[in-house]
Amino acid sequence: MQKSTKCVIEPSTAEVKLECKDWPLLFKNYDKMLTRTRHFTPLTCGSTPLNRSIEDYIRSGFINLDKPCNPSSHEVVSWIKKILRVEKTGHSGTLDPKVSGCLIVCIDRATRLAKLQQNAGKEEYIAVFKLHSAPESYQQITQALEKLHGSVFQRPPLISAVKRVLRVRTIYNTWLLDYDKERQLGVFRVSCQAGSYIRTLCFHLGLFTGTGCHMQELRRNRSGIQSEKDGMVTMHDVLDAKWLYDNLMDESYLRRVIKPLEALLVNHKRIILKDSAVNAICYGAKIMLPGVLMYDQGIEMNEEIVIVSTKGEAIAIAIALMTTPTMSACDHGVVAKLKRVIMERDEYPRKWGLGPKASQKKRMIIEGQLDKHGKPNANTPSDWLRSYVDYNPRTEATEVKAEPNGVEVPVGKKRKREDESAMDTSDVVVKQEEKTTENQETSSPKDSEIKKEKKEKKKKKKDKKEKQEKGEEESMVVEGGVSGESPAKEEKKKKKKKKDKDQELPAPASS
Repeated sequence: MQKSTKCVIEPSTAEVKLECKDWPLLFKNYDKMLTRTRHFTPLTCGSTPLNRSIEDYIRSGFINLDKPCNPSSHEVVSWIKKILRVEKTGHSGTLDPKVSGCLIVCIDRATRLAKLQQNAGKEEYIAVFKLHSAPESYQQITQALEKLHGSVFQRPPLISAVKRVLRVRTIYNTWLLDYDKERQLGVFRVSCQAGSYIRTLCFHLGLFTGTGCHMQELRRNRSGIQSEKDGMVTMHDVLDAKWLYDNLMDESYLRRVIKPLEALLVNHKRIILKDSAVNAICYGAKIMLPGVLMYDQGIEMNEEIVIVSTKGEAIAIAIALMTTPTMSACDHGVVAKLKRVIMERDEYPRKWGLGPKASQKKRMIIEGQLDKHGKPNANTPSDWLRSYVDYNPRTEATEVKAEPNGVEVPVGKKRKREDESAMDTSDVVVKQEEKTTENQETSSPKDSEIKKEKKEKKKKKKDKKEKQEKGEEESMVVEGGVSGESPAKEEKKKKKKKKDKDQELPAPASS
């Protein structure tokens, strides 16, 4: 058998097709991304989201939970925190205690995406409503549901945890699934904006039909990107998975229950960075074009995008400052500004300040051709100024002012206050003398006479007050010495006498 078959790969001119449509998470359709450069040095740090160690996998994951009825969302989240023994948990939108369905529970690092998921857009609900009287026809209900499409005014129900303020919410679509004429019960599905009140929507349905209506049951079957069909689990599944891992060291069930946080960012446009730029982004650096390897098509200005490593890890959420055509045409510039950093610091090594430009900048700072912050000064060569771009424009004018000591201080910024203990008394005296000489030079003789008169008047007033206070104190001491009591006690006695006199006076006669 082995002799009959050739164990050799024969040459072929056929093109190799790379199909990435089934690749997981942020690597999906990887082959359709535009390539800026393929030159980079891969590092051994980090790992793909599905191959993380179980501890990191839990700390950077979320659970698509089927919330049961009766407990509140906060209680459910706190129970999961105790079961998994993690530091932080959060959810992406509350559900009322009697409402069941999809609740995304974020764990540790994924809690940084909780607020992002709350504003993720569409939510879908399935509601059971009851009409107070029989409508004229079945079509009347469907027509009433169609009238509720679009922007709708909503006020939260009487029993709600938020302030009852009028709000505007968008209803995208409604479907009437079933209606029972005998019991006047119906089931409908609604796709709406996050934060919509289905109980209020049912009340409006009763107004349009003219029969009155209230909601009986509610279930959320989609929250943002996740739905019932995307691996929803129950509280019992979470308990069983943790028990299996603790007692039998079987982590397979736990990996099925918890999903990596990258699954929440699948619909975002992507920018893939070099490994050497990852840690700088985690420390808050700007996303510059030289660090970009690949980027998606159709990126628009001010669009929310996700920054990805070469291993498919989500680094940060950013706001695009360049479109796709601009990235392909430029060589340098700021691609995006950071909105939320997801990855922890120092998972990748520090690689900033090691390039030829950075080393030249350090040398120029040492030689005095740049200031200590790397900004141009009077000694900066003209070649550097031509290619220099300041990505931190200052709002205030920072003119350099030279002090008599020879220290340069920017006028536009506030000077740092030095501690009084560190300042020498001689410096203070010199400054006071300088101020007095400046005042003498600037002030005219008339102004100086007016100031002297004012000072003399103030002194006279102070002397009068002091004499009056001394005289009062002496009189009080003399009186106290004669009576043998302190002035405070005498004042109390006087107050008591006044009260007794007021009580002895007869009441005025009523007319």
